[in-house]
Amino acid sequence: MKIENICVICCWFWVSSILMAPNTLWAAEEYGVPTVKDLADSKKFYDDPNPWYLSDKFDYKKILPARVYSALSHDVGAMEKLWNETVGFKAPDEVRKIAPEIKPGTYSYKDKEQYPGLKALMTDYHYNRFKPGAPPLAGNFPEIKIVPTKQYYYSLPIAEATKKFAGKTKLNHETGFIRDETYVAGYPFPRPEGKWKAYQVYYNWIKRYLGWDSKYLLSDSRGFTRSLREDNVIISDNWALRLNGRVMEPFGWLDKRAQGQGEAISYSMKFYAPRDLFGNILNRTDYLNADKYEQLMTYVNVLRRVRLMSSTDVQDAVGGGDAIYLDFDGCTQKLSMTVFPTNLEIIDETELLFPTNHTGSAYLTSMSKGLEYHNLVWERRPVYIVKMTILDKHFVYGHRILYFDRETFNLYLAENYDQKGRLYRTTELIFTFVHDMGAVTYGDTLLQDHIDLHSSLAHNYTMPTPWIHRDKISLEYLFTTGK
Repeated sequence: MKIENICVICCWFWVSSILMAPNTLWAAEEYGVPTVKDLADSKKFYDDPNPWYLSDKFDYKKILPARVYSALSHDVGAMEKLWNETVGFKAPDEVRKIAPEIKPGTYSYKDKEQYPGLKALMTDYHYNRFKPGAPPLAGNFPEIKIVPTKQYYYSLPIAEATKKFAGKTKLNHETGFIRDETYVAGYPFPRPEGKWKAYQVYYNWIKRYLGWDSKYLLSDSRGFTRSLREDNVIISDNWALRLNGRVMEPFGWLDKRAQGQGEAISYSMKFYAPRDLFGNILNRTDYLNADKYEQLMTYVNVLRRVRLMSSTDVQDAVGGGDAIYLDFDGCTQKLSMTVFPTNLEIIDETELLFPTNHTGSAYLTSMSKGLEYHNLVWERRPVYIVKMTILDKHFVYGHRILYFDRETFNLYLAENYDQKGRLYRTTELIFTFVHDMGAVTYGDTLLQDHIDLHSSLAHNYTMPTPWIHRDKISLEYLFTTGK
C-alpha cells in the first residue's frame, strides 16, 4: 500500500474517533424493530393516505433508544452548511430556469394543454403517466402537487468524510474506472468534472449512502398484470450491512475479513410472502472488484438447506419479472472491462420534476379505481442524465438512461432499453428524507415492464440498526432463522 494511502486512512480513523467514541453508543443486545404485521396494521396497501412513517410503530423517535436517536441526529443548520460547502451549491439556487411560469401548486392532467411548461419539466416517462389510471400499467397520476425545491443534505459523518477525502479517490486514466484502493469513505466525487465526469457521477451512486451503514428494511410489494389484476405479493424484511467506506462505528472497513476479501456490502432478505417462499432467505455479498461476481446464497425452505446460487445469472428476472438482479436499487451494474463492458456519457444537465413521499402518505388506489398514484409531492430537481451503453450484444439491455440528482447523487429513475432500442423496463425510486438525521432513504419503488406490460409497486421502510454486525448476514443466520 502506498504511503499516501496509509496517511489518508490514518487521518480518517483519527477524524472518526472524534465523531463517535468507540464502543460507547451501540450496545450488543438487539433492539426491537417493526414487523411485517406492524406494516400491515399501519398502512393498507390500497386507498390508504395515512402518513405511516409518522405512526407509533415507525417513528424513529419512538422506536429507537433515546441515546441512539440522539447520536444519529445532528444540527440541521450545520448539515445544510457543510453539504453546501462540499458540493458547492444548493438545489433551490439551481432551478426555476426552465418554464418559470410553472409555480408551486396543484395541477391536473387536464391542465397539460394550458401549461405546456409541464412537459418541459417532466421526463417523457412521467408526462405519459400524467393521466387517470387505466390499463395496461399501474401508477398513473391524475394530479400533481408541486412544492418549492428544498436543499437536501447528508449527516455530518457522511459530509465530513466526503469533504475530508475529496480529491483523494482516483480513476484509471485510460478507462475511467475507479481505483478502489484510493477510496476511504464518503462520496468520492462531490464535484464531478472533467473527461470522466459521467463515471464520477455513477461512482457516487455505486458508493451511495441510502440511510445508514447498518440498517433494517421492510418491504411490501404487489405485482399487476396488463389488466391491472394483482398477481403477486412479495413481503420481506432485510438486514443490510455496509462493509467498506463506513462512517458509523466500526469506521472504514467493517473488519479484516471485509478488507481482505474486498467486500462492499452484504444483506439478508427473508421472505414472508408469497406462501411458497415463506421462510426462504436470500443472502448477497457484493465485492469491490468489478470483475468478481457477487456471492448469492439462499436458505430453501422445502429443502431445509442452504444452497450457493449461480451468481452469473444476474440477467435473470426476479420477483414479478419487472427487474433483473442488476436492477437492484435501480441500477447496480458495476463498471468492468470484462463483465458486461459499458460506456458512460452525460447527455444533459437540466432540471426536472420528481416526486417525493417524505411522510408515507402517498398511496395507490384499488384496482377498481385504476391503481392511481395519489399524494406524491413533486419538486424541481437539478439532475444529471447519464447514458450507459452496454457493449455486450448478448446483454438483455442495449442501454440505460439514468437520472441522478446533482445535490444528493441519488438515482431517481432508470429507463432500460432492449437491444432493438425499445423501452423495456423502468425503475423509479421515490425517496424519503429524515431531516434531523440527514438521511435519504427508500420510500416507494415502482417497476414497470413496457414490453410484457406488467408492473410492481412496493412500500418500503428503512431504519438504522447500528448495533448489528455479521450476525445478521452470516451463514448461521440463514440456518437458524429460515423456516
